[in-house]
Amino acid sequence: MLRCIAIDDEPLALELLEDNISKVPFLQLAASCSNPLEAIKILQDQPVDLIFLDIQMPGLTGLQFIQSIQQKPLFILITAYEKYALESYNLDVADYLVKPVSLERFIKACNKAWDLHRLKTKSKDAVESPNYFFINVDYSLLKLVYSDIMWIEGLKDYIKIFLKSSSKAIVARMSMKGIEEQLPSSMFIRVQKSYIVSKEYITSIRKNSIFIGNIEIPVGDNYREAVAVLTGKQHE
Repeated sequence: MLRCIAIDDEPLALELLEDNISKVPFLQLAASCSNPLEAIKILQDQPVDLIFLDIQMPGLTGLQFIQSIQQKPLFILITAYEKYALESYNLDVADYLVKPVSLERFIKACNKAWDLHRLKTKSKDAVESPNYFFINVDYSLLKLVYSDIMWIEGLKDYIKIFLKSSSKAIVARMSMKGIEEQLPSSMFIRVQKSYIVSKEYITSIRKNSIFIGNIEIPVGDNYREAVAVLTGKQHE
């Protein structure tokens, strides 16, 4: 869902913009404003993902408004003038619509903004995602780095975590489902009801077993397809 603001000094144009926004399922209208100064107050109080913005307005123009904001959301400009298109693209707006705007063209611009938002969010998550997590062990929170975990074995209500950096396994009271939810699927694979292994440390796969060095780990019947996908041999 994209939280958005509509800004236009013409009441009829603003009303039409609100109606178009209501027809797009992934848009949530946070506020409608008759000038950019009203929008600045809203941006100080709540997060906004997208702003629909007219350019020619008394006082602060749309382009001046964009330049005044430090943490910029996405912008879709809606104006009666084509002459500002080049300048607006230099400000990296999502799209530039010339009035009158058909609903089809409006939805196309919204889809473009939605794709840009998802790309931006995905990139941000990739940068900010930590390479570790914490687990309760002996009444303390123990920090574990994903790349240090070789494999995990489930033992009823407990799990044993085998690390590359230690000859002693970590024992914690936790379910296999619980630990699996903590691990990125890009790095780990469940190969049996009682085993999760790091893809990085797999040295070989033979019949119904995975090997991490000399350690043999059985592959369960329900997990063979996932292992086959991992090796790229599922169609052979």
